[in-house]
Amino acid sequence: MNTINYRTKGICAKEIKISIENGIVTGLTFIGGCEGNATGVNRLVVGMTINEVIIKLRGIDCEGKGTSCPDQLAKALEEVISLNQGIA
Repeated sequence: MNTINYRTKGICAKEIKISIENGIVTGLTFIGGCEGNATGVNRLVVGMTINEVIIKLRGIDCEGKGTSCPDQLAKALEEVISLNQGIA
C-alpha cells in the first residue's frame, strides 16, 4: 500500500493523505477544511479506482475559487499517475 501526502492549493484543507493499493483508493484524510464534506468525499471514493475518482471529481469548484477539496484530490491522484507512484 502506498500513502501519499499532497499539499493542497487554494482550498481550506491544507493537505490530503491518500492511501492506494493496486490502483484503488483505500483511505483518505483531509487535514483542515470542512469535516463533513471531507468525510462525505472519503466515504464516496474509498474503493474506487484512481481513474474513477479523477473522472468524477476533476473540475469541481468551491465558491469561485477555481478548485475545491474534491478537485484537489483529483489533482493529487493525477500527480500520482504522472509520477508513477500508484498503479492506476
